Amino acid sequence: MARTILKALHAMAQQNGKSTGAMTGVRGAFVWLATGLGCAGIVALAWPSSAPFMLLAAALCFALALFIGSRARSVDDHVSAAKTDPALVLGLPALAREVFERLPDPLMLVDVSGRVVFANTAMTQVAGTDTQNKRVSAVLRTPQVWQAVERTAQTGEPATVEFSFHVPVDRHFEAYLARTEQSPKLTAVLLHDVTSAKRAEEARADFVANASHELRTPLAAVSGFIDTLKGHAKDDERAREKFLDIMSVEAGRMRRLIDDLLSLTRIELNEHVPPSGSCDIVDVARDAAAALQGLAQLDDVTISVGEAPDLPPVVGERDELIQLLQNLMHNAIKYGRVGGHVWVNFELATSSTYLPARRSPPAMVAITVKDDGEGIPREAIPRLTERFYRVDVKRSRERGGTGLGLAIVKHIVNRHQGRLQIESKLGEGSSFTILLPAVALSDAKASSAGINAALSRSERRLDADALRDAPLASQK
Repeated sequence: MARTILKALHAMAQQNGKSTGAMTGVRGAFVWLATGLGCAGIVALAWPSSAPFMLLAAALCFALALFIGSRARSVDDHVSAAKTDPALVLGLPALAREVFERLPDPLMLVDVSGRVVFANTAMTQVAGTDTQNKRVSAVLRTPQVWQAVERTAQTGEPATVEFSFHVPVDRHFEAYLARTEQSPKLTAVLLHDVTSAKRAEEARADFVANASHELRTPLAAVSGFIDTLKGHAKDDERAREKFLDIMSVEAGRMRRLIDDLLSLTRIELNEHVPPSGSCDIVDVARDAAAALQGLAQLDDVTISVGEAPDLPPVVGERDELIQLLQNLMHNAIKYGRVGGHVWVNFELATSSTYLPARRSPPAMVAITVKDDGEGIPREAIPRLTERFYRVDVKRSRERGGTGLGLAIVKHIVNRHQGRLQIESKLGEGSSFTILLPAVALSDAKASSAGINAALSRSERRLDADALRDAPLASQK
């Protein structure tokens, strides 16, 4: 009978092991001890004279089983945690982990097999959140980096590698690699963001090249007129007035060119740093339109800014967004028709509606600046955001254009992680649509923001009307 019960308990233990699929090692010992405890109880019932000894043995077996069971749970918990955090298996101290997490530079540790066992928060922001247990070649998809990791892991020699990411904006990094000498041997990969230094170097070179190219013509004109005024025209009052007017125009062109170059350089230096603030884009558009009312009145152009009371705020810096919209409205005024119209409209649209093939925020705000001018040829649209590209060079220079307005717009949009869409039909006009990420708000916050925005717009509308009625004091 005892043998039959023992076989039954053994079968139950086997069945239990099959059902869990993880009954190995220490947990298996616990099952066997529990089985022995049951057998001791059966023997004590069959032979009462040995009951005290059997009960003592059973109690010892029970205590031992509890101890081993607790150890088994501890080991299981440790193994389970190690599956999600391999650094625990390597015995990385909690203090070291905390120090690594607080480092501002991206850091990750790679084992001898090339798998990531630890990545701090800064690294996950660069490479993505799912880095644990992945090979370094899948985390940093740059051959120079993972090849350097393999060499350092094999030879133990430190290395420095430069590499770049080109999506969504250009970012440049310098990777420092070093291997530990103690077991387990790990390779530390520390990244240093050198984007600002690279951009500053490129900006200096671009500024010199662009300035020397674009300033050569007006400088030559001014120098020629100065020589003329010093020579045979120095006593010709009529020629002197004419030449001085031309020199003033050329000097103003150089001033605008230098201002736009400096503005573009400043925006490019910070293009890789996403903005952290938010603003009401309708208020921004009204401020931009109010500043251009005087210029619009010279060409009898009407600027109409639409209403959007339920529109959420956008993520962005107010000053840069004002510059963006001023550039678009200014272009619409300059290249539209005399007595024409410029419309600024807003709408909230899901990113899938506009960009189904790209990862974008859940909701984006679309701002469209439309004119009723003569339009832009289709073949010229892809080049509109290039530096110094002009569809009509003569007309652009006559209207004071530098060829940098849309280049500035493009870089501001890139910094705000937005999108720029251009549509145009000859004889009907052009529309420029900017897509900016909307601020994610709860219903309560959205309601409060809508009320505050409505009040603010009412106040700004009064200010805009006052500016519209005022005479133009100065013109850029």
